[in-house]
Amino acid sequence: MRSSRAERLARTLDVEAAQRTWPDGFRAALSFSFDDARRSQVDLGLPVIDQLGIPATFFVLPDGVNQAARGWRDVVAAGHEIGNHTLLHPCSANFSWSRHHAIEDLTLDGIASEITNANGWIREHLGVEPRVFAYPCGHTFVGRGRDTQSFVPMVAERFLAGRLFNDVGANAPLHADLAQVMGMNSDGHTFDDLRPSLDVTLEEGAWLVLGGHEIGHRGDAETTMPATMAAVVEWCRSHDVWIDTVGNIAARVNAEQQSVQASRLA
Repeated sequence: MRSSRAERLARTLDVEAAQRTWPDGFRAALSFSFDDARRSQVDLGLPVIDQLGIPATFFVLPDGVNQAARGWRDVVAAGHEIGNHTLLHPCSANFSWSRHHAIEDLTLDGIASEITNANGWIREHLGVEPRVFAYPCGHTFVGRGRDTQSFVPMVAERFLAGRLFNDVGANAPLHADLAQVMGMNSDGHTFDDLRPSLDVTLEEGAWLVLGGHEIGHRGDAETTMPATMAAVVEWCRSHDVWIDTVGNIAARVNAEQQSVQASRLA
C-alpha cells in the first residue's frame, strides 16, 4: 500500500532530525567493533585499522588479551576503545563449547559478577574504564523458561551502551535504546554484501554498528576481511558518514536524545 503524503512528510522530517544528530555535516554514522580479543585483531587488524586511519572498538576477553598483552597495550596507546565482553563469555548451552558455563545456568548475580570482574581486570591490565559492553553471542538473558531474566537493565545502569549481535539493521539515533544497540555481523561478508545496509543507513541518517571476530583474508564465517573494511571506509568517506567508536557515537546519540526529551518537556 502506498504511503500517504503526510506519512512521507513525517518520514522526511524524521530523517532530517536524525541527520542533525551527527557533527560537522555528516549524514550518518558507522562503528567498527570486534569481539573476544582474538590474536588476529592485534597481529593483522591493528596495522590495517591504523593504516585506514579509523578508530575501532574492541570488546575484549582477559584470556585473549593475555595471549598478546603487548599488542593490546599498543591498541590502547593508539587510542582505540576497549569494551567489556564479560569475563568468561557465557553463551547458550545450545553451543557445545559453552555448556560448561552456559548463560541459561547463570543468575543475575552471576552475570553481574562476570561484568564486574571483567571491568576490574581491564582497569588493572589495560588501564581503561570500559564505558561500552557487548552481550556475549548477543544474549541478553540468564536462566531458563519461567526463570529467564533480562540483564539489559544492569547493562543500562553500568554502561553508556550495550551492543547486540547478528541484527539486520542500523540504529535510529532518536529512537534507539542505547542499552540494546543493534550490531550487524561483518564476518564473511564482502562490501557488496554490506552495501544494501550501508545505503539504508545513509538514507535514514542512521548509525550502523559492524561486529566481527577474526581479521584476515580468508573470508570465512568468523573473519572480517581487510578488503571489506577498506571498501566500507572509502564508501563512508565519499558519502559523508562519520566513522567513530561505539562509545563516542553513543555519547553523541545520548546527548541528542536527552536534548529532544528536554525540549518536549519544556
